[in-house]
Formats: sequence, C-alpha cells, structure tokens
Amino acid sequence: MFNWILRCSLILFILPVSGQTHQIYISPSGNNGNPGAKESPVASIHHAQQMWREHRKQHPRASIQVVLRDGTYYLDSTLVLTPEDNADMNAFLFIMGYPGEDIVLSGAIPFGPVWEPWEQGIYKTAVPPVIRTMDRLFINGEPQILARYPDYDSAARFYHGTAEDAISPARIRGWKQPKGAIVHALHRSEWGGYHYRITGVDETGEAILEGGWQNNRQMGLHPTRRFVENVLEELDAPQEWYFDSATHTLYYMPPPGGQLPEIVSCASLKELIVMKGSAQQPIKQVVLNNITFAENSRTFMLTKEPLLRSDWTIYRGGALMMEGAEYCYISNCKFDQVGGNAIFLNNYNRYVNVDSCHIYKAGASGIAFVGSPDAVRSPAFEYNQFVPYAQQDRTPGPKHNNYPHYCDAKDNLIQYTGEVEKQSAGIQISMSANITVSHNTIHHVPRAGINVSEGTWGGHIIEFNDVYHTVLETGDHGAFNSWGRDRFWHPDRRVMDSATMADISLVTLDARDITVLRNNRFRCDHGWDIDLDDGSSNYRIYNNVCLNGGLKLREGFFRVVENNIMINNSFHPHVWFANSGDIFRHNIVTAGYKPIGITTWGAEVDYNFFPDKASLQAAQANGTDSHSGFGDPEFQDFTAGNYQVKPGSKALAIGFRNFPMNEFGVRIPRLKAMAAPVPLPEELYARQTTGRSSITWKGATVKNIESLGERSATGLPDENGAWFEKVPEGCEAYRTGFRTGDVVIAMEAEKISNIAGFIAKYQEHAWKQSIQMTVFRHQRAMELKVTK
Repeated sequence: MFNWILRCSLILFILPVSGQTHQIYISPSGNNGNPGAKESPVASIHHAQQMWREHRKQHPRASIQVVLRDGTYYLDSTLVLTPEDNADMNAFLFIMGYPGEDIVLSGAIPFGPVWEPWEQGIYKTAVPPVIRTMDRLFINGEPQILARYPDYDSAARFYHGTAEDAISPARIRGWKQPKGAIVHALHRSEWGGYHYRITGVDETGEAILEGGWQNNRQMGLHPTRRFVENVLEELDAPQEWYFDSATHTLYYMPPPGGQLPEIVSCASLKELIVMKGSAQQPIKQVVLNNITFAENSRTFMLTKEPLLRSDWTIYRGGALMMEGAEYCYISNCKFDQVGGNAIFLNNYNRYVNVDSCHIYKAGASGIAFVGSPDAVRSPAFEYNQFVPYAQQDRTPGPKHNNYPHYCDAKDNLIQYTGEVEKQSAGIQISMSANITVSHNTIHHVPRAGINVSEGTWGGHIIEFNDVYHTVLETGDHGAFNSWGRDRFWHPDRRVMDSATMADISLVTLDARDITVLRNNRFRCDHGWDIDLDDGSSNYRIYNNVCLNGGLKLREGFFRVVENNIMINNSFHPHVWFANSGDIFRHNIVTAGYKPIGITTWGAEVDYNFFPDKASLQAAQANGTDSHSGFGDPEFQDFTAGNYQVKPGSKALAIGFRNFPMNEFGVRIPRLKAMAAPVPLPEELYARQTTGRSSITWKGATVKNIESLGERSATGLPDENGAWFEKVPEGCEAYRTGFRTGDVVIAMEAEKISNIAGFIAKYQEHAWKQSIQMTVFRHQRAMELKVTK
C-alpha cells in the first residue's frame, strides 16, 4: 500500500510538467465553449467530465488531470464517477485544485434575496421557485441557525442547548404551524440520539412524532436533553432563519449591526462526489486533491439502516461516497461543516487511502468504512436478536468480498464532528477487514473518536492516533470503543457461556484476524479511554497512553494488553468468561483495579506496576499480580506529557519498556497547527493524595477533615469525608454541582473517608453521565447528582 501511495504522490507532482497527460482546466469565470486549456478554461465540472470521457474513449490508457482554479463551484447535481472515468491501472484520473488556491465544491443553490423588514428585527424575502425545501442556509460559507428552542448556545454541552419543555403542549400551543418542526434528543440512556419530524398534534396537545429510527436500541427520548427547530415563532435570536414553503418566503434575523447579505445559498445536494463501481468492474486510480467539500444537506432523517446488533443505524452516503473503488487516493481535502458523513466507503473498496484531510464540524461521522451485511454469515441486527447456534453458518469469515478491505485513513485532522447526529464517530469501522487508522488527530466528538462496530472481520491496525475530548454529549462509551456481538454472542449470558465453553472456535468465526491498538494516546473524561465492550475479541493492545479514563475489557476473548500506561485511572475488567484467555501484563496503572463481576482472571494478570502497596495487595487478594510491583513510576516529565520512566524506575523491573511519546497524531504541520491542545493531566492523583491533606481537583480545593474545628465548622458527626473547602464559581467542579463547604461522605452508596478515597471512587465511576453522591451541605446530609 505504501509503495502505491508513494507512486501516486510522485505522479501527482510529475504529471503537470511532464507533458504525458491530458489536462482540462476549469474556472468559475470560464466558459463551456472553451477548449479547457489553462488560458481558456471551461466553467463546469460536469462539462469537463464529458470532455475527459471523450478523450478516454480515444486514449483508454491516458492519464487525465482536471485542474480547478480558485473559487466556488455550485453543483447542480452530484458528480458521479464510474469506471467510464477510469478503470485502467496504467492510467490516473486526477481532479485537483490548483496549488495555492481555494477550491470549494458546494452542494447549495445561491440566490440574491430582496430583503424587506418584517417584525422585531426580522427581515423576509421571496425565494426562487426552484428552491422547494430549505434544510440549511449559508451566508459567506457559514451555516446559519434554523429557528430553534432553546436558542443556540455555543457553551452548552448538549446540542448547543436543550430544554425539558422543548415540545411541551404549553409551548406547542404558541406555534401556528407545528407540522414540520424537527425534534432532536438524546437517547434515554445517552447511547446516541434521535431525530423526529412533528406531523401533527393529538387531542391532548402532544406532538405526533415521525422518526426515531436513528438508534438501534429503542428506549425513547431523553426527558430533558432535547430541542426543537424549524418553528417560525422560535425565530428570536441573531442568525436564526425560517423558510415558509407555503408562501416561499425566507425569514432571517441578522446579527446586531450586521448588514443583510446580498447573496445567500441553501443546501440542495446530499452527496457532492460519488465514486461508483463494483467488485466486477471497479473504478480505479482516481486522485482527489486540494478540494473543499461544503454546503450540502443534512441526512439525519435518512439514518435508518441498523448495523449488526449495535446501537447504530447508518446512512450509506456522505459528502464524498465511494463504492467499488480500487487504488484511489483522497488527499489534502477539506470537508467543511458538511451536513452528514464527510467520507463514506461503502461495501466493496480496496486500497483506498484518505490522507492529510481536514474534517471540520461534520454533521455525522468523519470517515466511515462500512461493508454489506450480505457478506456476513448468520447476521443478526438488534441487540436481543440471535440466530440459534444450530442454524448458524459455521464457515469462518465473510461470504463474499462486498466490504472495505486494505483501506487506510492516515494523517487526518478530524474535529468537532457529530454536530447533528450523536451516534457517530470520528472514524467508524463496520463489516470491514484490515483497515489501517494511523496518525490521525481526532477531538471534540459527541461519542467515540474511533469506533469498531463488531468483530467482522478484524485485522485492523489502529496506531499513532491522538484522540481526546471524546464522549462529550453521550455516555457509557470510550475514546476508542468497540463491541463484538458476533456469531458467538448471545444476549443470555448463560447460553453464551455454555456455547463458548463447548466450542471456543465460535469466537473467531467473525473476528478472524487480530486487531491491533498500539502507540496511541487516548483521553475520555466521560467514559473510558479504551473501551472494549460486549464480546470484543481477538485484540492486541500495547504501547498506548490512557490519559484519564483507563482501560475496560468487558466480556470477550483473546485480548492481550501489555506495556500500556494508565494515568489517574486503572484497569476495568468486567464480567469475564471463565475461558477468556485474556492477558494483562507489564502495564503501569496509577490506581487500583476496578473489577466488576469477575470470578476468573483470564490466562494471566501479572507483572504490572501499581501506585502503592494497598492497591497491589488488593489485586493479589484476588489471586493476580504475584510478580507485580508498586511505587512511584518516576515519569520523566509528567507536566509535559512525557510518561517514559526514568532509568532505575521500579516499573522497568516488572518488564515495562519505554515507547515514544512524541509520535501521536497528525504529522502534517498545517493540520497540527489547527488542532486543539491536548488536555494533559495537570497532576498525578496518586502522588497528590499520598501524604497530603489537600488537593486541587477540577479547580476546587479539596481536603481531608483534620481537626475538631473543621469537623465543627462543617457540622459532621465524625472526621470522614472529602471537604470542598473552596469552589470558585465557574470552575469545572462548580459546573458539575459542587459548592464551597460541601463534604462528600458517600459516592454511589459507598462511604468516602478522605480525598484519596474520593479520587479513587470518582475515577471508577467517571464513565457515567452522572454520579450519585451524598454530601454534607449547610450542616445536613443531602443527595447530589453530579452531572459531568
């Protein structure tokens, strides 16, 4: 794969000056009557396609270079590339922006409004008849805000603002036209989200909703984390808009002091470029370079197809959609606030590389590799569904080749994705094999940064990625997340135990190849840094840094976890199988293990390094870690994020080996400069709470109760608890619910004696969306649900 990429890159730079290729130039100021030369470009990329196809008929092995000059190209239809455009391994089709210029492919229709005042600072204009619906409105390339309640708040955690009464009967009574309003809400258990259209109002005043198929584990809307949009009466804030399709009128409130725009555009297309081939006749060697994809429609109401026994449904499309492609290369492109998925590799794809791209504020996932369920043997689709063992096809691997295989995503910056759809990921992998995800920086996402939906069919390499600010709007998930509800997995644990004990080969029928996680840096403050959930099997995980959430291994088989570092957290083994074969060794943990439902401890849990004697002894009491050690790991530069240990560290004696700390994430300088800073831990909690009576935690000063005076001041009956001596208004601890003077005396019904116990218990439950605490406030005990 690397040799092909190198060859492609060399040709990309050589061809323009070699004279060995046919060139067609395009410019927004061009004319389709021109020949397409550099001095006389054509105007339309669709017209250029007709030209290169004619040339291809006469010269089937010629390489073709299509050069777009500076400007915005408003597509009147999706550009569909097929084997007719290139199907020869001896030729290339390059579609590229001219070096140093900004080229935008837009899926919107522009028009010039004629504004007139309406009321309360709102203006209106007639809209051309060609525009029948309006999903997104853009001014100077920036999306405006569809009239909504509550108003858009960039600082709000969920959906930029939510309200319990978003669709209450009382609120709906104030709308002249509820029909057509759109409701967005989190899943009741915060496993992604839902989207609905209001189709009417019943006799009680409740909204009649259509939709909700965007989540594959139906439990209903979250009672409070919801908002409504596309309601004229809610147009009450700057940059909000509403389109009345009955009167063909656009309403808009400009920002204070802002001029009314002379040109606006509204999204029309869902896909901007589609590469469409097949396994039998693939499209080959197409290179897209230096192109911005923008201003397309949202697709959340099309997200319907369930993935295999997951929380997910999927829409098979994106600003760039590829199917039946081989040896294609997407490089140096930007996907700017696209409405749904940015890049979707659908079904059969081979040796497709997505490299050096910037994906910014995509409505759904950044890059998705998703195969066909027709390639899966004995598939089931909902969590509680199961094909009986006696009826299963026991042939290992896929039925056929209709899935992504040997494709790469490398050196991409993927940030602020999932703007609309919360069941999304920076990079999503489902029903695919041997996908390489390397040197990507992924941050500010509502759910996982990298998600592997099931074991079908493994062999992925996840390496050198930097993934942080994850699971920001959902819960019970990880920066890296996977599950493996494959053929062996059964919703009744007792049935699954019996089946896998009788025939362990069931486990690798789908997860046939080892998936490797290595040399990554992960951080999740609302879940686990690495979360291998239900059934995830056949993994090797080594040389990773977990910055906050630790590493979780739920029920699964054949996971080897070694030489990882878990900062301010630990190892979370959950409900293991008796014959799991799991191995956990040579790791540095900085808190005691957090087991749930563990009666057997796999093939080996030993030679690990703990922060103190007590946490090591707790592990040894469970029959593990007889050769493990404890102490200060002596990180070389904790504050700077260099967690290599110093020569002579006791961690080296248990077999830990240093690995590089400066190779995480995207390597492209211009993309590195645009990434948000990595939130490195400021202090090591194990070091903070050892021999100290106070710590700084999320901006608050927290200390032990050390005297009768402090006990008297707080009104406590004893000297147990973690006292929040000072909680400055606005700090993170304040925002989660704490106030100056609070004393935490219990967490999730377990007693808290001191700050060390508080930190240990908090990190154990940090994956939850909220944590139940008992605090002493104003000299009485009260229950406090701490939201995160």
